[in-house]
Amino acid sequence: MNATSEILGLIMDTPEAFKILEKAQDMLRNEQQKREEFYNWVTDDLKAEFINGEIIVHSPVKSSHAQASENLFRILSIYALKHKLGRVTHEKVMARFTRNDYEPDVMFFSKEKADLIQPNQSLFPVPDFIVEVLSDSTAERDRGIKFRDFEAHQVLEYWLVDVEAKVVEQYVIKNGQYELIKKTDEGVIHCSVLKGLDFPVEAIFSEQKQFEFIQQII
Repeated sequence: MNATSEILGLIMDTPEAFKILEKAQDMLRNEQQKREEFYNWVTDDLKAEFINGEIIVHSPVKSSHAQASENLFRILSIYALKHKLGRVTHEKVMARFTRNDYEPDVMFFSKEKADLIQPNQSLFPVPDFIVEVLSDSTAERDRGIKFRDFEAHQVLEYWLVDVEAKVVEQYVIKNGQYELIKKTDEGVIHCSVLKGLDFPVEAIFSEQKQFEFIQQII
């Protein structure tokens, strides 16, 4: 039994089930109104997310964080472009989930999804692959609510990058749930979504190694 079934079971076991669900619907309607206000408030130069009714404004990142996300973006985007796999985005791109809106460090959209994205579109669909570079202020959400939400929406692959330890965790959907495929600070990661991409871990943390690997895949 999954968490959703357990929660519903607890609610349905109480005489107040109807009132609880009615109250939850009212709360969600109010939250969605706040979400619409968030869309009107957020600007292009502000990195912010809407998570469970709360607006999260992100602080500027450290140089090591920016470098890792840029290295990832360059490699993934070049590989996807060369093999016509889809579209890779970086930083200020917002993906709309059922309840929440996220701006992950790196996202990949399959060609089928990418072809439907319009030039003036500001809210993107649920991606197929997400990478989050951890920081002190985001790690709890990246491992918590985002992990659960991405899993629930079947984001096929999710990487967590720890720039301090220089470690990458690769999660892939298996039987509807995330399974840790690899956690490493060396070697290569066989990307599940971008087929054929054997991503050297050191290329995430080294600009020179990133450049050398790009030369190989072009």
